[in-house]
Amino acid sequence: MRSSIILLVLLFPVLALAQKKVLPAEVQIRTAVLAAPEDLRAGVMVYGYNEAGEMVVLREGTNHLVCVADDPDKKGINVSCYSKKLEPFMARGRALTEEGKPEMERREIRRKEAEAGELELPDAPAMTYILTGSEENYNLETGELKDGQFRYVIYIPYATAQSTGLPEKPFAPGMPWIMDPGTHRAHIMITPPKN
Repeated sequence: MRSSIILLVLLFPVLALAQKKVLPAEVQIRTAVLAAPEDLRAGVMVYGYNEAGEMVVLREGTNHLVCVADDPDKKGINVSCYSKKLEPFMARGRALTEEGKPEMERREIRRKEAEAGELELPDAPAMTYILTGSEENYNLETGELKDGQFRYVIYIPYATAQSTGLPEKPFAPGMPWIMDPGTHRAHIMITPPKN
């Protein structure tokens, strides 16, 4: 028993350091909008995290994009912005995550709901911008990220390789390809090569 207590006391500082601190709303917003095209950043809606670690709206938007701040419980920096057409799909995913559903179960639930017409999917291609980077290249005070890597995802539900002409795997660096073809979550992936 005593050795267990000593182990916990020794591990506590390590565990505490492993979790990132929830940053001020202004910094979260500054970082989240880095994923959006520059000319749209001022008008995007932004989700982020409060002191309790709950996802909340940090800023209401005036244009067609929604951005999500970096999750303080995950390693690295990962922010994204997506078309408001995707909000029902994304919101349902967040709700299922809060319920503790694992990834594959979330996918299956959303598939069934989409096929039953209970989950609204975009009726035209819908864009998502993703920016990732390492914590070593991130400024906690300014929200700036150096050497981030972009990835672009264009949701096009139920599209296939045949309907788009895209391959199901990339065969050259940075080329677009279709992932999950023929499903409710079919999307075009574009990952530019790193500099």
